[in-house]
Amino acid sequence: MKITHVTTHVLRTPADNPLVVGLPAPTDTREFVTLELGTDQGLTGVGLTFFGGALTPALRAAVDGLARLVIGDDPAQTETIAAKCRRAAGSSGPGGIYTLALSALDMACWDLKGKAAGQSVCALLGGLRDRVPTYASGALMRPHPIDYLAKAGPRLTDMGFRQMKMQCGSEPTIAASVERVRVMRESIGPDVDLMCDINQLWSVHHAIEVGRRIEPYHLYWLEDPTTHDDYPGLARIADALTTPIAAGEYHYGIAPFRHLLEARS
Repeated sequence: MKITHVTTHVLRTPADNPLVVGLPAPTDTREFVTLELGTDQGLTGVGLTFFGGALTPALRAAVDGLARLVIGDDPAQTETIAAKCRRAAGSSGPGGIYTLALSALDMACWDLKGKAAGQSVCALLGGLRDRVPTYASGALMRPHPIDYLAKAGPRLTDMGFRQMKMQCGSEPTIAASVERVRVMRESIGPDVDLMCDINQLWSVHHAIEVGRRIEPYHLYWLEDPTTHDDYPGLARIADALTTPIAAGEYHYGIAPFRHLLEARS
C-alpha cells in the first residue's frame, strides 16, 4: 500500500457542548486541522490535530507539508515515516507545531493500518478492554458562574457520570476559589470523583494556599496548578498538599516526564 495523495482542512465546530439540557449553549467555535491520506488501494486514512488561536493556519500548513513528504511511502511503516519527518523538520525541536502536525499524520497512518487489516486500531494495539471510564468537563469550564455549576453537576450525575472535572484559576480571591469548589462538591455529593484544572494560572504560593483550604472537599486531583516547567514549584505544591497533583498536559514527548519524576513533582 502506498500513499498517493493528501488533503487537509480546517474544521470549525461549536465549542464544548455543556451536555446539560436547559443550560446555556456555547457561542464560540473550536478549530481542528484534519488530514486525509489517500492510497493506491482506495483506502483513506483520517488524522486530526488542534492548536487553537491564531496559529491554526500555520498548523494546517505544517500538516500539509509533512504529509506531502510521505507521498509514495507505505503508511504501515509508521516509525520510518516519523523518522523521515523528524529529519525534514530540521531544528524545529521535539514539541510545538511540529509534534502536533506529526500526530495527525501518525493517526492517519494507523487508521490506514487498521482499515487494511479490517480491525480497529484498539485491536491492533492489543485491545485489552472494550469499555473505559470517562469524566465530564465541558459543562464545568471556567467561564460558568457558580449557580450554573450547582445545576450542571447533578444533571451530569443523572446522566451517569461518576467523575467530573471543573476549572478554577480566574477567581478574584482565594475565598472565591474555595467557594467554587465547595458548591461543586456539595452539588454532586461525596461519591463522585471531582477533579479541578487550574491551567497554570496560579503561583506556587497561591496554589498551596488554595489547595490547603479545599482539601476538605476531597479532590481526586488538582491539575496543572502552576507553570508546567516549574518542576521545583510543582514539587513544593505536591509536598504541601494531600491532594494528588496532576501534570503533563503541556509537555511533549517523554523527556519532560523524567524531569517531573526526578523532581517528585
